[in-house]
Amino acid sequence: MTKMLAPLCLCRVTVALALLANLVHLSSASEYEYISWKGESFGGGRVYDKPPQCVPIPDDLRLCHGIGYNQMLLPNLLEHETMAEVRQQAGSWVPLVHKACHRGTRVFLCSLFAPICMDRPIYPCRWLCESVREGCAPIMEAFGFPWPEILNCDKFPQDDVCISSPNVTEPTQPNGLSPVCPACEENMKNDAILEHMCASEFAVKTKIKEVKRENGDRKVILQKKKKALKLGTLKKKDLKTLTMYLKNGADCPCAQLDNLGSTYLIMGRKMDKQYLITGIHKWDKSNKEFKKTMKKLKSHKCPVFENIFK
Repeated sequence: MTKMLAPLCLCRVTVALALLANLVHLSSASEYEYISWKGESFGGGRVYDKPPQCVPIPDDLRLCHGIGYNQMLLPNLLEHETMAEVRQQAGSWVPLVHKACHRGTRVFLCSLFAPICMDRPIYPCRWLCESVREGCAPIMEAFGFPWPEILNCDKFPQDDVCISSPNVTEPTQPNGLSPVCPACEENMKNDAILEHMCASEFAVKTKIKEVKRENGDRKVILQKKKKALKLGTLKKKDLKTLTMYLKNGADCPCAQLDNLGSTYLIMGRKMDKQYLITGIHKWDKSNKEFKKTMKKLKSHKCPVFENIFK
């Protein structure tokens, strides 16, 4: 195996490791059993053909590049055996990190997608998983995504050597402000627009005819004239009568839905029998960066995401 970090020393306090950037929490407990990487079954009983390698975190693995260490184990702790698999899966989480639903989201996800090189697997602490889930699950639900089973917090250790993140025990909260609906971020960066487009099933350019409240959601009735920028699973016959919903958005601010005279880029996905809004951005022809992004969209290749949100 490629050269690893020095073995961990057990102690009762949080320690700082050079490459771990103060993310590893250690205690004297020994109940959590480490499973060898060398030819034995790991996780759910899977056996790997090759021993794990310590490989550089590539620049295009945006979720974890610059996380505080430069190399990761492959296969990772989510059983991805190739970097292509890691890229496909990790890319679908980048929009969630942009939402800043919890300060520890990136640390938690990268401890699984791009685990630090050690001589044994180091999992995220259960409390970190639970704290991130508490802060981010409501936003994921707004997009129609349940918290996935592969991130079941009960799987992770409570008191043994585990990945922690200092001072992130509480979800990120805006100070004294009403939370903006997750899909309604007005100042979405251009890279984020492309990421949202890739993470969404379809996207249309259209105006809004009417907005209503319905069962805690906001029902968004679109005008008949629409231009499909990405059809995905959406059929052309459904495009004509497309009505969308802002999940749990009856009371949260969404400035875009207050101005029915503008044209918008609206992204979405189907959940059960509803079409949910995953992103809404003003179609601003005077914005050079936005025009550049829309032009780039024509040749932009999205990663093929495996659906883990079942």
